Amino acid sequence: MNRIKNNTRMPRNSGSTNETDVHADACRLIANSNKPPEPKYENSWTAGVQMFVSFLLAGYGMVAASLLLDKVQHWDVFQVVSEVYILVPALLGLKGNLEMTLASRLSTHAHLGHIDSNLSTLIVGNMCLIQCQAVLVGFLAAMAAVAMGWIPDGQFDIHHAMLLCASSVLTASFASLVLGLIMIGVIVLSKHMDINPDNVATPIAASLGDLTTLALLSWIASLLHRTIGSSIILPSIIIIGGLILVPVCGYIAYENKFTRQALDEGWVPVVSAMVISSAGGLILDYTVSNYSGIAVFQLVINGIGGNMVAVHASRLSTSLHTGQKMDSVLSSTTKLLMVMVIPSQLIFIHTIEYLKAGHTSLTPIFILIYMSAALLQVFLLLTISHYMVVGMWKLGMDPDNSAIPYLTALGDLLGTALLGIAFHVLYAIGDKDSDLGD
Repeated sequence: MNRIKNNTRMPRNSGSTNETDVHADACRLIANSNKPPEPKYENSWTAGVQMFVSFLLAGYGMVAASLLLDKVQHWDVFQVVSEVYILVPALLGLKGNLEMTLASRLSTHAHLGHIDSNLSTLIVGNMCLIQCQAVLVGFLAAMAAVAMGWIPDGQFDIHHAMLLCASSVLTASFASLVLGLIMIGVIVLSKHMDINPDNVATPIAASLGDLTTLALLSWIASLLHRTIGSSIILPSIIIIGGLILVPVCGYIAYENKFTRQALDEGWVPVVSAMVISSAGGLILDYTVSNYSGIAVFQLVINGIGGNMVAVHASRLSTSLHTGQKMDSVLSSTTKLLMVMVIPSQLIFIHTIEYLKAGHTSLTPIFILIYMSAALLQVFLLLTISHYMVVGMWKLGMDPDNSAIPYLTALGDLLGTALLGIAFHVLYAIGDKDSDLGD
């Protein structure tokens, strides 16, 4: 502005210089307008309340999904096509990663101001991106379920395989449509209410993702099982329609400036996460055979740990995108999340006891050792999250697209392993109540 004022004192014959200087000032103003808005100061108490409420919602969504699975497992389709059981954890895990990366991505866009200026472009790009990813992920999960169901018995049923593929593809597509719109609404509403979307979006995505995907899968599989009989025409139409949708949505996402990088980077983390989670499944299979009470607590420790590390990664990624000063490993966010482990775990393990859903009495020594395992799991996850997110950023990758699938899968692996050790220690020191290790 000083340059413009000085230019007004210059003679008339220097108009060309004035035009050049004014143009330069205009360019600087445009450049400054493209900078991300200055981050608002966030009170630790406010952030803690927002996170804790979202963790409670996510936890009760997880409990609701568990109760729903307990109900639908008696439906005919689950009894006749037993491979649906194999499909459930694979599809829920893969879909959960897609929704949580979407939530993390949109939270960063909200902080960068893109929600205000490019909302329609963001909606179109991200809805097409998750459709493309979800359909392929659904097909991949179904293929894995078919293979796992076929290999032990050596019998392949084409009707079961087609039903699984069609159910998975259709469920993934519908769930992505519904959850994608909900997540966009959550982000926009959070911004409007001056709530940090990084604190609430990923846990809400996790809670709604499991419940919505399981409900849709059960309903669609049941409908297809009742209607197709011995025909594979309807499942074939569904699968072909989904596979046609993939390149169309993929092209639109690639042409969108906000989703091109996510389309390039998003595949390897999701598939790698499935492999890591499978290792956790092998550990769970071993521990459950020795300690039947471990299964229900595995859902809690992994769910809470995964939600906490997703929030941490989302906040850290936003800090990098907005140019904020990097915190240390033991940042205020890390400390805040560690503090919330104890009340979160206590609420849900007592909820399990109240619902009589577990097989283990909550003795003081059990709570002490279980809490030690949960705290160690979250501390390790948050430490890994810091180095992983920063490392991806330095390598030119967007952590919003890549970090969360790895971290939630590691959460499953660490949680299951540490819980197995905890039960082994309890059994070894003689805390053998009437249920432990039963």
